[in-house]
Amino acid sequence: MTTTTTAPAAKVKQRPGDRWFSGTALGAGVMILVTLAAVAIFLIIQSIPGITATSENASILSGNFWEYVWPLAFGTVWASFLALLMAVPLAVAVALFISHYAPRRLAQGLGYIVDLLAAVPSVVFGLWGIMVLAPAVQPVYAWLNANMGWFPLFGGTVSSTGRTIFTAAIVLAVMVVPIITAICREIFLQTPVLHEEAALALGATRWEMIRMAVFPFGRSGIVSASMLGLGRALGETMAVAMVLSVANVVTFQLFTSENPGTIPANIALTFPEAYGVNVNVLIATGLILFIVTFAVNAIARWIVSRRKEFSGAN
Repeated sequence: MTTTTTAPAAKVKQRPGDRWFSGTALGAGVMILVTLAAVAIFLIIQSIPGITATSENASILSGNFWEYVWPLAFGTVWASFLALLMAVPLAVAVALFISHYAPRRLAQGLGYIVDLLAAVPSVVFGLWGIMVLAPAVQPVYAWLNANMGWFPLFGGTVSSTGRTIFTAAIVLAVMVVPIITAICREIFLQTPVLHEEAALALGATRWEMIRMAVFPFGRSGIVSASMLGLGRALGETMAVAMVLSVANVVTFQLFTSENPGTIPANIALTFPEAYGVNVNVLIATGLILFIVTFAVNAIARWIVSRRKEFSGAN
């Protein structure tokens, strides 16, 4: 019986450029993790005095910390949820129009406009919201309250200025639509042409082709784009601070002048005059926002990975 031995495979020698690139990529990834850990450690250390503070040693508190942060956390999530509810369908529709319906020249122009809208400063949206949008929608709020006040969201005393949580949500929706649209547009354009042509060859209309080929391919991308827009809405400061009339109450009513605040806007408005333990209280509210944002992104990643596993199984 003869035995054959195989020589060990020769080690592939990496070029200096490959080693430099892999080391740079590794360093960039490590730097992101280190930065995230440093931010988390800073927030935790600085938040401990604020979380344990009471009205006796922090003038901005009327009770304990949790009574102070709960309306702010609720307002942050509520305004962002309303904004996402309005922004996602509009952004997906615009992305579909650009990628599959509009003529090439018109699609290119609309794509440039969408990209430019994503770069508009938030203070400009805030000025537009307080000077144009709020006076324009106030009569609509009054009509809905008068004719549909039995619906819980439309009840209460209507704001005379239009500076309500729903107005702030509209401004946030306008701000995040370009981001979601740009990402969805690129994802829809990457749909395999063979999938689209196969659906059309089977007799599907253009909408049926989009429903059978484009949406399944881009579903995880739509979720990721929506979560990116939600992250922008959760962290928005100036536009909400300029538009929203805050009373720091927990309410689902959309058109009243007594609205819940948001954590970023509250920090921006209160921090310049804060001192002592009040600074720690504001940093602690920032920690709550950090946790909420991290949890939202973690849930989004879980949804995307689950959908990928489900698609692979099928």
